[in-house]
Amino acid sequence: MNRELDRRSFLRMAGMSLGFGALYQVAGQMHGGHRLGTRIASAMAAENGEAPSPFTFVQLSDTHVGFNGPPDPLGTKAFEQAVRTINGLPQKPELVIFTGDLSHDSENQDERVARMKTFKQIAAGLGAPNVHYLPGEHDAGIDEGKLYREQFGDTSYSFDYRGVHFVALDNVSRAKPEVGPERIAWLKRDLARFPSTAPIIVFTHRPLFDLKPDWEWFTSDGDQVMNVLAPYENVTVLYGHIHREDVHEIGHSKHFAARSLIFAFPDPAQVAEKKPIPFDKASPFKNLGIRVVSEDSGGAASVNDVELSMNEYSGTVGIQQLLKKGTV
Repeated sequence: MNRELDRRSFLRMAGMSLGFGALYQVAGQMHGGHRLGTRIASAMAAENGEAPSPFTFVQLSDTHVGFNGPPDPLGTKAFEQAVRTINGLPQKPELVIFTGDLSHDSENQDERVARMKTFKQIAAGLGAPNVHYLPGEHDAGIDEGKLYREQFGDTSYSFDYRGVHFVALDNVSRAKPEVGPERIAWLKRDLARFPSTAPIIVFTHRPLFDLKPDWEWFTSDGDQVMNVLAPYENVTVLYGHIHREDVHEIGHSKHFAARSLIFAFPDPAQVAEKKPIPFDKASPFKNLGIRVVSEDSGGAASVNDVELSMNEYSGTVGIQQLLKKGTV
């Protein structure tokens, strides 16, 4: 394959970021009979075993079902609105991925079960054919993930979809911010069959880097996880937990946080105390709106925030590179 091909011709992601989550488009340049795209797809098939093909998926995070009160008295309303918004998208996502804190914790076991069941009832309304879950500390910290596994299945797992390898990585059920040696060893075994060029998407709850350790925005053994991922040139990490948007790059990997569906946290660079942003009755979905990221022909990016209730999506095209070419 021609190593000099423009990197922007490869697998791309992010048709739109939705504020309450993010809508990603994978392999957007490899369709429509485009000759260059066909050549790239063929080469990727030969090197990685399967050619990436176009699809979209949505990341949602931190629904906290069961939480109701200050700073947000809306309960599940933002979550329910997100389901309606996703179902109304003109380009239907094939996957929806939840990156943790599906329910809000409780000392009462029956209440925890009820909250998880309510989450599942709302999530069942999603029209996407594939929905994947991952725990947050509110789902799994109390009992090391026992109830979560009973309700949702494994806390760490992987799957392949249209030439992309997805990994769900639990960094919450040890009741502290870590993945643990057993899961790190599992991750290494899981990735061993892939060449360095394989597109890999890891979704987890806490950030895998030290974003704000004194706010517990970190994973204590995140460096060990990143060492396992370091040989792979096309890694994207999706996470939640911080209740705000964030983009971070480490080596070959890009890390994207989705905003929550319950309340937002402020920018830690601008405030000293970790306190949720107060609820605004006049704008109940403030900080839970649609964040549209677009790129012009010259490569310049622009960001615009609009309300969650907005229903017009025509002309919103955001592109962020997910896959770049390297050597095996």
